[in-house]
Amino acid sequence: MDVVDVIEREVTEPWEGVLVAPAHGSDVGVLVLAGSSGRVERERARLLARQGLAALTIRWFGGAGQSPGICEIPLETFTTAVDLLRANGSARVGILGVSKGAEAALLTAVRDPRVDVVVALSPTSRVWCNIGPGRDGAQRPYRSSWTWRGRALTFVPMDDSWSPAESGSGPVAVRGWYECSERTFAGLLPPAEIRVDRARADLLLVAGGDDAMWPSLPFAEQLAERRRSAGAPARLIAHPDAGHRPRLPGESPAPASPRFVHGGTPEADALLGAAAWPHILDMLRNGS
Repeated sequence: MDVVDVIEREVTEPWEGVLVAPAHGSDVGVLVLAGSSGRVERERARLLARQGLAALTIRWFGGAGQSPGICEIPLETFTTAVDLLRANGSARVGILGVSKGAEAALLTAVRDPRVDVVVALSPTSRVWCNIGPGRDGAQRPYRSSWTWRGRALTFVPMDDSWSPAESGSGPVAVRGWYECSERTFAGLLPPAEIRVDRARADLLLVAGGDDAMWPSLPFAEQLAERRRSAGAPARLIAHPDAGHRPRLPGESPAPASPRFVHGGTPEADALLGAAAWPHILDMLRNGS
């Protein structure tokens, strides 16, 4: 498909965001969610819009009137975004999220049958605790990352006895923290599972085997198996050497982080993004 001209419109209510759409319009819309960076993913939205999709990207925490951290974020944040896409003519709606944004995308699809497809980059297979403070400014005790209809979702907390292998003040790999927490709180894993077997949406999973943030490839395999056990399809695109931040064709390289080791290499992350890209476009446009 030829690259198309796009029009951008700033969104200010009920959250900060931007809607990037083909100048000729589109009946396919996609909600684009960042992970724990909290940023509005303008570049990724523009990339999708140039492929003929209406792309809405929003700030879902850390903005005016929002929780400063990923703590008890209402999933209604995302169903409201689905409302906006539908109101702008999207007959087919997808959600593309990375990391915590993928967690949000999967959970939203389980609860909102209007979501036709989820593209989950570096996903988790279960609900985790908060990252950062809630509206009350407190980070502990741990609380759920998410709520639905005013009730917190069952979650897995972190084991604070864990310590990173890296010494000093440089960036750390926290994958081991999640793996340790899974062992410590093994009894909490089943009720915290993301029940993708109950979602109507088609599912595309993209994960790297060298993810140093959390074990996204094992998580993706668990999600795929959960779907297949219910007789529902799932596509999984993986690269053994890619990390937590796959880069789609045309995207800028991921910036270095002073806090975290993300794993992978720029080359492997780009290869994973390139392998996933045709599947992403096909799933968003057409489904499984």
